Amino acid sequence: MSEHRRKPPQPQGGGRASARRAAQQRPGRGAGRDVSTASHSGPYEQQPAQGSRADARRASQRGSSGRGRGGAGSARGAGRPDKRLINYPRSDRDGWKRFVPSWKLVSGTAFGFFAVIIAGTGIGIAMVSTPDPNKAAQAQNNVFYWADGSQMVATGGSMNRQIVPISSIPRSMRDAVIAAENESFETDKGVDPMGIARAVWNMGTGGSTQGGSTITQQYVKNTYLDSDQTLKRKVTELFIAIRLGVKEEKDTVLAGYLNTAYYGRDAYGIQAAARAYFGKDSQDLNPSECAFLAAVLKGPNLYNPDGGIGAAATPALNENRARERWAWVLDREVEVGRMDPAERAKHTEFPARVESAQARGMTGQIGYLVDTAKAYVMKTKGITAEQMAMGGYKIKTTFEKPKVDAMTKAVEDIRAGLIDEKKRPETDTFVQFGAASVDVKTGALVALYGGPGWDQKYFSNNANTSGVPVGSTWKPYVLAAAMEYGTQNSNGKGISVDSKYQANDLTVINNREGKPLRDSSGNPFKQKNESPTAFGYVTLNEAMEKSINVPFAQLVFDVGHDKVKAVAKSTGILEESINPNNDASFALGTSTPSAIRMADSYATFAASGMHREPYSVILVEKNGEKLSGFEPPKDQRAMDNAVADNVTKVLENVVENGTGKKAKKLGRPAAGKTGTTDENKSAWFVGYTPELSTSVVLFRTDPNSAEKKLISMKGVGDIPSLHGGDIPAEIWTEYMGAALKGAPVKQFPEAEDIGVTADSAGAPSPTPVAPATPSSSPSSLPPSSPPPSPSPSKGSGRPCKPWELYCDPETTRGGTNEGTNTGSNSGIIGGPSGSPSPSPSGRPGRPGGLTGSTTGTAPD
Repeated sequence: MSEHRRKPPQPQGGGRASARRAAQQRPGRGAGRDVSTASHSGPYEQQPAQGSRADARRASQRGSSGRGRGGAGSARGAGRPDKRLINYPRSDRDGWKRFVPSWKLVSGTAFGFFAVIIAGTGIGIAMVSTPDPNKAAQAQNNVFYWADGSQMVATGGSMNRQIVPISSIPRSMRDAVIAAENESFETDKGVDPMGIARAVWNMGTGGSTQGGSTITQQYVKNTYLDSDQTLKRKVTELFIAIRLGVKEEKDTVLAGYLNTAYYGRDAYGIQAAARAYFGKDSQDLNPSECAFLAAVLKGPNLYNPDGGIGAAATPALNENRARERWAWVLDREVEVGRMDPAERAKHTEFPARVESAQARGMTGQIGYLVDTAKAYVMKTKGITAEQMAMGGYKIKTTFEKPKVDAMTKAVEDIRAGLIDEKKRPETDTFVQFGAASVDVKTGALVALYGGPGWDQKYFSNNANTSGVPVGSTWKPYVLAAAMEYGTQNSNGKGISVDSKYQANDLTVINNREGKPLRDSSGNPFKQKNESPTAFGYVTLNEAMEKSINVPFAQLVFDVGHDKVKAVAKSTGILEESINPNNDASFALGTSTPSAIRMADSYATFAASGMHREPYSVILVEKNGEKLSGFEPPKDQRAMDNAVADNVTKVLENVVENGTGKKAKKLGRPAAGKTGTTDENKSAWFVGYTPELSTSVVLFRTDPNSAEKKLISMKGVGDIPSLHGGDIPAEIWTEYMGAALKGAPVKQFPEAEDIGVTADSAGAPSPTPVAPATPSSSPSSLPPSSPPPSPSPSKGSGRPCKPWELYCDPETTRGGTNEGTNTGSNSGIIGGPSGSPSPSPSGRPGRPGGLTGSTTGTAPD
């Protein structure tokens, strides 16, 4: 090959690029380097390498005075190639700059981190298999048993769930849920990082409305997993959600979520919820109803207007929350473009709901029994309503079927004989009955009557209703406190039931300082009795027997309201049901415990002062495993046994001679107290034997009224003025007779005399008896004549006549007295104190032959 065709070798050390950089240098920058003197020794001679800027810099550093010995030190690492995989700390920097990572290191590290995350997610998704949704989403029944172990009812599971396709779920329901819970549902891949961040931010700044879980994640939790708050469960939920977000159609996931979510009222799924709340199929829901159901999904325990478990979940509070959330959901749909503003303007009224039976088989009292037992289980173990609705629990209750049947029959027999809504619609409509019975020895709730039944569209449990004043059945707590703690007149010593108190009608009540209470007009407050009879000073025993108000209105101030409240709470009365007002009416029963709590509380007297918390469940199993915490509650000493036994002795007199005389028909030892409130808005009888303590309550309230106010029961059953000694006492007697049939007769413990006699201020001193003068012959003086009968005091009208068993002092006296307190106002309505009054055998037109007291006392 000829010389001129051979291609000369390219210069080493930079070539054209080096030459180009050299040509672009500013004049003077290359001083000391003569680029024109490059070697011309021939095309085959190797050219000296042209250094880069970095080479020049390193050369300059090598030429500078160094840090080595003799002043000729070299830069760190100079002359040695850096063989490390990661150049950190950096070998080409000095000082602190060596620890500043390069952009290559930063970007590489970030890339590696995300690569690991992606790889780990991929491995996790691959390793986590999707369970069978059909098996996981199939709710089980909860099975409830009677106390004897026989099955009561199986409820829950499929009877409260009907799976429907997406085509049966209206678009408005889908829009409402997506707008409220997961705006990005249709575009996300099962998880929403921005939603999670937003939820965290809202929690930190006090905001709310949206959670961090997507609809897909909630569907996964409902269908495949459980509600355990563990890291493992959350990670598994995340992986399955991503898997489903990629594999499943959005409509499938949304339908699955709406079919498995819990809506309250034992409704599990959109179809069951539509039937439970609105009595229609899901496909017929309108946008307003859909917004309501989307609001309830926030948390049925707090957003179901029926109320939930806990003090913060009352019907009133839940109603307010549901209304606010409902309006927010509709506004949110407009905000995210899922509802036209014109459509939103059509929905301004909160949707009306129906009271639908919540489960098959929940007829008669079964619904109330199941509801009571469920609430006890949920409170005891902290089980949520959603967990309970998923089913799988076997629950053995304390309810005894024979006693429940006996109580139901007693109520229905009396109702059938007295209540006639067609004949007396203005007085006999909306009359409600409630009752509860507790085992004195154990505290077990053995029977209750909650109402006509869920199958009759009545869902409120009257046995557990708090809001009906108990009237004079509260007086035993005032008496017990006086015997336990004493009064300001007894120097701290408990007082005797023989202590005397002024009992005349319209007596001025004094405070603990001895000064008259003042009414709203500033005048001395005068306590009213139901009867104008001038009783004078009577013993507390007699005052209880005849249910006279004045002595107890004064006694509560002499003892102290705090002491009475302490006694009531020690016997099981819940603090939230105790009237906080420290006035005279407090002693007369303005507090509102439930029938269950009253029966349990009186059982404390029957048990000589030992209190046992009421309970309704004795055994719970889940998946074959026995759950702990359902052992019978332990006994607690509420008061001295002698105090309790003396209260029992006094209440025996009420049944034997006083306002509770109808209970004598039981034919065995019994103690009890009647109670009636102003305008006869409620009537109670609470009584007990050594075996059972039972309470019965009557009241009137319109279930269709939003306020649920109590209505007067005057005229109910054609009884002009209904009292606790009437219908409630008859129901109590009939039930107790059936419940104790065949049981051996037991006696109450003998009550020992306790306390000091501490009369109220102004009580006359006992007249001293002169010693008898010895006489050789019997006295020829005739026996002294009985003292004249005290004349009835005159009010603004005429007093009741002895024969007027149902005399109404408010009408016969020209209206109510100033300062009248709510509470039972029962007493002698004619004749001398304690003397019997004429009594007809029955009142014309009064079914069942109900008669008044034959002792001259108005039925309390």
